Amino acid sequence: MRKIFNFESETRSYARRNTRSFGGNVVMGFFLAVLGYIFFFPVLFMYNNALKPLNEMFMFPPKVFVRNPTFNNFLDLFRVLANTLVPFGRYMFNSLFVIVIGSVGHIIIASLCAYPLAKYTFPGSKFISKLIVYSLMFNATVTTIPNFITISKLGLIDSYGAIIIPSFASTLGLYFMMNFMEGIPDSLLEAAKIDGASHLRIHFSIVLPLVKPAWVTAFILIFQSLWGSTGDSFIYKENLKSVAYMMSQIAGGSSVGVARAGVLAAASAIMFSIPAVIFLLMQTNVINTMATSGIKE
Repeated sequence: MRKIFNFESETRSYARRNTRSFGGNVVMGFFLAVLGYIFFFPVLFMYNNALKPLNEMFMFPPKVFVRNPTFNNFLDLFRVLANTLVPFGRYMFNSLFVIVIGSVGHIIIASLCAYPLAKYTFPGSKFISKLIVYSLMFNATVTTIPNFITISKLGLIDSYGAIIIPSFASTLGLYFMMNFMEGIPDSLLEAAKIDGASHLRIHFSIVLPLVKPAWVTAFILIFQSLWGSTGDSFIYKENLKSVAYMMSQIAGGSSVGVARAGVLAAASAIMFSIPAVIFLLMQTNVINTMATSGIKE
């Protein structure tokens, strides 16, 4: 695939990037550093809280950094997990099963929907594209009751499908992939058709690798959504509940007194760490989603 280099536009872009003075660079760097600290401060405070003994957690005024770090909060958390009605491994299996099936299924279904909407024109295609954009304005809380009625009518209450099926219908990943696919050259797809490739072969062998930043970003967002989902509106059997539900029960128990405040801090740190690690491993593709809007002929 040939990428055309526009010397004039690249020269103008380089000139714009280098018109800022040294003082301007210092001010911009300081501003970004302050902004970064503001966003990172809650994470820093959370991890320090997880390592604080109880007497430091309730100091006033509160201290950001721990003075006498301890892992007792995590040990207490493991003791609580060992005494749960259902083994912790079962909660973890439920979460991982829902996350894997829901994320992979969402990427496959959303990409199969995005491909014809991006590369073909058929009756109602523009209306469907606008409907997808409009659906992004609705908060998940607004659709809670319609989702419950639909899941109930399908007979999926107290099953993994109650959480997995709604994740298939998320339109955010569909929107990402549709925008990326619009930038794929039609000549590339026509060449594949001339070579005898079917639509499915073109989709999985050519289109999906080209829009990898989009579907990786969609995977991260769906992962975060499913990892933090308790599913308590649809699932009532204890052996089908998720890690997030179990952690929320620990949080509810800690509201009775201060004895479990450290356990809650440790649980919060663990719940945050898993999605954070996934994001760090895949951040290059997320950055490419912002930096690359598609492929130009």
